[in-house]
Amino acid sequence: MAILAVTSVIGFILFAWAQRAQLDNEYEQRALSIAQVAAGDPQIREGMTDPASGSLVQATAERIAHSAGASYVVVIDLNGIRHSHPVIGLVGRRVAEPIVVLDGKGHVGIDQGATGRSANGKAPLLGPSGGVIGEVSVGIPENNAAGKLWRELPTFALYAGIALAVGCAASYALARQLKRSTFGLELEEIAGLLQDREAMLHGIREGVIAFDPRGRITLVNDEARRLLQIDTALGLQPKEVLPEGRLRDALDGTLTGNDLTVLTDRYCLVVNRMPVGLHGRELGAVVTVRDRTEMVGLLRELDSVRGLTDALRAQQHEFANRMHILAGLLDLGEHEAALEYAVESAGAEPALTESVRQRVGNPLMVGLIVAKSTVAAERGVRITLTEESQFGEQPPHLRGLLTIVGNLLDNAVDAAVSEAAAPGAAHVRLSLLETRSAITVQVADSGPGVPSEAVESIFEDGWSTRPDRGTARRGLGLALVNRLVQHHGGTITVSRGAGAVFTVTLPLYDSDPAPAAQIAKANLFELAALGDDRW
Repeated sequence: MAILAVTSVIGFILFAWAQRAQLDNEYEQRALSIAQVAAGDPQIREGMTDPASGSLVQATAERIAHSAGASYVVVIDLNGIRHSHPVIGLVGRRVAEPIVVLDGKGHVGIDQGATGRSANGKAPLLGPSGGVIGEVSVGIPENNAAGKLWRELPTFALYAGIALAVGCAASYALARQLKRSTFGLELEEIAGLLQDREAMLHGIREGVIAFDPRGRITLVNDEARRLLQIDTALGLQPKEVLPEGRLRDALDGTLTGNDLTVLTDRYCLVVNRMPVGLHGRELGAVVTVRDRTEMVGLLRELDSVRGLTDALRAQQHEFANRMHILAGLLDLGEHEAALEYAVESAGAEPALTESVRQRVGNPLMVGLIVAKSTVAAERGVRITLTEESQFGEQPPHLRGLLTIVGNLLDNAVDAAVSEAAAPGAAHVRLSLLETRSAITVQVADSGPGVPSEAVESIFEDGWSTRPDRGTARRGLGLALVNRLVQHHGGTITVSRGAGAVFTVTLPLYDSDPAPAAQIAKANLFELAALGDDRW
């Protein structure tokens, strides 16, 4: 309002100054018109050509000045001698300024003469031959223009007051609108909030994405850009920057729930979406994205170690039971029966290992299958390797195949375990076949199978029909398998109905081979796991 008041005063002054200049110009033109009329008067022309009629010029000039409201009408010859003047004592004297009408044109200006400040107009006085014989100078008092200006100023002031009032009302309305938009915060508070926001968003190790009420991205911090692998996203919707899938559905709110687990090509993410509102107004939503790749891997590894530990504990109990049986037979003197039992018990586990090693040449895969079989046996599930299986010592896609086979076996064992199943009926069949063109992995279980309506969604992140197992999150295994298969350019299919059969086919070419050091390390681990002294 102060700015409006100052600008209104300045505008009023400038307008008054412009109006005064316009009035001065108007009175100058009026004075020039009077001077032209006087220069054309016959009596003045006669008096200037006839020296004997000199008094006629003074009388005529006074008459014209009086009738026109001019302060003076001065007639001057080419020598600068005045022939008329309102001050009688100046008649016959020379003027100080030069004659300006020798060009035959009229001239205007402001004159500071003996009668005071006035608007002046000068016209050439022509003789009988048409030549310039003198000059007629006419002045109109300055107070005439000032009086007219003062009479107009109240109207100008009224206009300025109305404009100021309208401006104040508009400023008040705009200020209230801005206050509502900024929730009553002042500029310093907004600047402080911006500084805090920038420091917080770019300092935390968690991705943050903000959306406006129309679902457009308004903010993305550095961590979110890294995890989602996006660059320019401001002003766009998720469907414009992300491919179709579970991640996009979690960001735009299609998927609801807390701690949604999403797998990307590089990361395992936990996504949460929270709507934001203030004072009853919907402001959009904020999505947080946390990287849980390493943690999920460690949890799954820990869960596997716990399963192996449980299996070893079960073997320890089984070994103790066998020792008790042997001790009992020896105590009873049944030496032959004790010998037969010891030989039978000693050859059970090596037989499983040797049967796997005959068909699988890679020690990593052998160790994986034997370990999974041991853990499954503890849960009452029998894992068998088909007779037609054939797997080389250094096959392509080894790292991916280890993950694929491990996850498929885990899911198959979980599906085969059923309270209603008869003892010993739960089983899983594994087939590994390496040919010249492709590697085929097939895992079949005796479980209830995959429902027909779930075949399309079984490979989505977080899909599962069972609760979390121990520390490992459900719904990640098949999604990870699917992504690995796609990464290596293969295909995966699943049968419908009872007894699920998963079939994975990978082309022979491997763009991501396992390092030789990892193969050597796996050989040592396998020898140690099998009790071989060579490790």
